[in-house]
Amino acid sequence: MLELLRLGVIFLDNPIGKVVHYYDKLSVAIIDLEKGGLKVGDEVKFKRGDEEFSQKIESLQVDHKDVDSVKKGDSFGVKVDKPTKPGTEVYLV
Repeated sequence: MLELLRLGVIFLDNPIGKVVHYYDKLSVAIIDLEKGGLKVGDEVKFKRGDEEFSQKIESLQVDHKDVDSVKKGDSFGVKVDKPTKPGTEVYLV
């Protein structure tokens, strides 16, 4: 397993959060963070069934205010590159 880590293999076994709402006109997903933390610049993967995509976090908003990071228990908005649906799991890459 250590060899796989040295090769840069990513293990996505536990989601850090879940999409609870998606604003299609704004391309913004509202995410409830269930564990860990997330900051601007992190890369995340969105996965629902066979559909998945990854992107870098460009900005985060809590209560319509820009923030640099969020923590477990926060509900926040993030602009997404592709449409997503409630129930989509979010993983830190």
